[in-house]
Amino acid sequence: MITLYGFGTGFGLPEISPFVIKTEVQLKMAGLPYRKERAMPPASPKGQLPFIDDGGEAVADSTFIRAHIERRYGFDFDAGLSLAERAQAWAFERMIEHHVYWGLVGARWVDPVNFAKGPAHFFDGAPEHNREKLREDAQFRVAENYLLSGLGRHGPDDDVALAVRSLFALSVQLGDKSYLMGSKPCGVDATAFGMLAGILSPFFESALRERAEGFPNLTAYVDRMMDNYYPEFAWTPLRQAA
Repeated sequence: MITLYGFGTGFGLPEISPFVIKTEVQLKMAGLPYRKERAMPPASPKGQLPFIDDGGEAVADSTFIRAHIERRYGFDFDAGLSLAERAQAWAFERMIEHHVYWGLVGARWVDPVNFAKGPAHFFDGAPEHNREKLREDAQFRVAENYLLSGLGRHGPDDDVALAVRSLFALSVQLGDKSYLMGSKPCGVDATAFGMLAGILSPFFESALRERAEGFPNLTAYVDRMMDNYYPEFAWTPLRQAA
């Protein structure tokens, strides 16, 4: 039995981290039985979530977990795709994780209202005398990484505009298809779904969310993926929430 370590539900989502969602959906795609436990990043071999324990072997980082599943269990997440389509799917995955992700970070962590509503509560269990200092330090470190990512070097309108260009690319790629690469989901869909659901969650108000809601095929895609992989989760279809 594989054990998946994540943060757990929160922010109107079945899992707080888009990367944990990615791995959980890929475990479901592969039809592998697993159990899920909560953990914090320091418990991981790489200091980040998700990580899995598979028969005593710890594997960290969602991309390496996918490679582990493919190698150990012989499951091909991109079955049916040509070599060119596999390369295209990889390129979209890199865009999502290294560009769209930072737009999500800015909306959650850098925006003071959203930080107070969401990530600040990660430290509610810390000793009271040290709680605010931990919150301030964590927000500062994330804001620093946001700056280093490049997106955070721009003003609050320009950084959203750049992130929306990537959302536009995803919308064009999706078109009127059910999934990014065709009629059935593949590996990159787990990545895209985790990130888009994080942006579109009604829990947070943000300019990025408002702009993302302007892509009807992406909102319908998130609803469809949620129905497929988290049917038990109380997710209001975004077309109704809007």
